[in-house]
Amino acid sequence: MKRSIARGVFLLALAALLAALCRAAGAEPASFPWEDQLRGDAIVLLGEVHDNPVQHGLRLEVLRRAFEAGWRPAIAMEQFDREHQSDIERARMERPLDANYLIEKAVPDHGKSTNDGWNWEYYRPFVALALQYDVPLLSANLSRRDAQKIVQLGYSAVFDDSMVHRLGLDGEHSSLLLAQEKEIDVGHCDTLPKELLPAMARAQAARDAVMAGILREHAAQGVVLLAGDSHARRDIGVPSWFDPPTLARVFAVAFLERGDPPPPSAFDAVVTTEAASRPDPCATLRPRKKS
Repeated sequence: MKRSIARGVFLLALAALLAALCRAAGAEPASFPWEDQLRGDAIVLLGEVHDNPVQHGLRLEVLRRAFEAGWRPAIAMEQFDREHQSDIERARMERPLDANYLIEKAVPDHGKSTNDGWNWEYYRPFVALALQYDVPLLSANLSRRDAQKIVQLGYSAVFDDSMVHRLGLDGEHSSLLLAQEKEIDVGHCDTLPKELLPAMARAQAARDAVMAGILREHAAQGVVLLAGDSHARRDIGVPSWFDPPTLARVFAVAFLERGDPPPPSAFDAVVTTEAASRPDPCATLRPRKKS
């Protein structure tokens, strides 16, 4: 138990350091006028550019202030696949304050060369926050394996008919899927075979529908989703799978990088930061020209 508490103290110190780095990096002011939306039974979606540490620090400050003000929402995370919820609960029972232990148990191949691709230094403080305040921590994502099955074989490869209906995937979503195709095409630098786009759009829709279902199930006291900006979009992301009464409780925030304007009406609020330093992502997707 002492080791768990020590780790919890370390993670809180790490969170404070992230916040200080955000301010030093010249991000927007750490307090935002829309933060009073984080209360009661609100369904709050906090987007992200996955590899931008400034944005993670700002989101952490926002959430911490809401918790300090008394809000106790569930925290749902894209970074945990839905089939590992039982691993999260078991880890919490065994070591209630040990975020490192929870991540090790709930993330397959964590720390190995074939890991899941997430930088857990960014996400560990959010896990620690959930443990500190003893709120539900929810695995919200459809796994890559299941998404690939949907790409190859359709929804029935992962969901039975009753689940397809419960998620709303059996409805008419042609305009949404077409919009997703365009986003996926742009996101992959126009390098994907066009015939693959409809199947990939179905997988993206399934991800959003699964996240929406999890938020619905756990939103009685409020819930926060930490996910990429595309999932937080009101027009084609997770909120598009809510019924009108649930949608009325949604507050969607984008964390974008400068020079990346949001689509009209896609978000309720936008936070803009400088871009993280990274190689050109299209350089690795586009074939090299022969000299």
